[in-house]
Amino acid sequence: MKYIILLGDGMADYPIESIGGKTPLEAAYTPNMDRIAAEGTLGLIDTIPPGYSPGSDVAILTLLGYDAQKYYSGRGPLEAANMGVRLGPEDVAFRCNLVTLSMVKDRLMEDFTAGHITSHEARQLIDDIDEKIGTSEFQFYPGVGYRHLMVWKGGVDDLQTTPPHDITGKPFEPYLPKGRDAQKILDLMRRSQEILNDHSINRQRLNEDCKPANSIWLWGQGRAPIMVRLTDKYGLTGGMISAVDLLNGIGIYAGLEVIRIQGATGYTDTNYSGKAIGALNALRKSDFIFVHVEAPDEMGHEGNIEGKIRAIEAFDEYVVGTIMKELHSFSPFRLMVLSDHPTPIALKTHASDPSPFAVFSSVRGENYMNGLLFSETSARNTGFIVSPGHLLMDAFINHWGEFIEKHR
Repeated sequence: MKYIILLGDGMADYPIESIGGKTPLEAAYTPNMDRIAAEGTLGLIDTIPPGYSPGSDVAILTLLGYDAQKYYSGRGPLEAANMGVRLGPEDVAFRCNLVTLSMVKDRLMEDFTAGHITSHEARQLIDDIDEKIGTSEFQFYPGVGYRHLMVWKGGVDDLQTTPPHDITGKPFEPYLPKGRDAQKILDLMRRSQEILNDHSINRQRLNEDCKPANSIWLWGQGRAPIMVRLTDKYGLTGGMISAVDLLNGIGIYAGLEVIRIQGATGYTDTNYSGKAIGALNALRKSDFIFVHVEAPDEMGHEGNIEGKIRAIEAFDEYVVGTIMKELHSFSPFRLMVLSDHPTPIALKTHASDPSPFAVFSSVRGENYMNGLLFSETSARNTGFIVSPGHLLMDAFINHWGEFIEKHR
């Protein structure tokens, strides 16, 4: 049996008046996901346990069958795994965004991506920050685009921090880190601003009418988790395809091979087709593949309706469609397509609402075949909801037919 999971990050949304009361997913042309929903089994998955922030870290752990209440320790250590940063038992890893802060009267979080700064530019900035304020206690590591890492040796993990994408356009000062030894983190952020304000990279970006990366923002802290490998649990071999350190880090903890795709950017210009081709190649030698596309989520954060629709359509055509054309050669198979959480245009950040998923199986009797389209409304109307969501993976791998029979 081959197992394929195709994730359009943040595809789910709320109805939007300007597009006729539809969601971007409903407004998009998605014949391939619609076919999977119509011929397979459509439903909702609840990926965010009560009391947890609706981030991709918690949601992806849930999708891979991990109970976040047991295994989640923070976003930073998951990203550290993909970056090859080994954490000691007393080390605390923080996600380190390069951001654009407005320092005028209202002091706003202007852009949590620093204008989607390139990895090449960002590496120079993070390397300079590490050289000038890094110590044996605090070390900085460059990642992809605006996403980077800071490790606090022997640090504190019980601080109150806020994801910068949650406060776009809001005054940032109420959301600065708080708690025991928070002043050390605040000092790092302040000193980074002194380095970045007159940095040659930022001067060049301003000359090109691009937003400057004028501060770091530290959040998502945690210690290294202890997790049972998905590959050991199910006796599988498999891979993870994503441009995002978080997904690849989770994949490493789950025992999956991280498959690097040239041109994968974590944005709307990503190499959609390359991800699909990489997945097909991986399936010829392994049992399981997880393909992640970040673009719809980025458009949700930007509040870009047309951009989100286009990203969903590109995911459907170039990722889902490419794989669907070759599915017959991998029978027997189960294929799942889904959103991990909503990233509503109206909120410009994540929401905790359950998201649609659809599973298409080559095995007789393992599909509802109810003819519904892939959308939030259709999924809700099925009355089929998997909650807690970490139960879905075990059913998908081990006993899908029995699982859906219980929900008929």
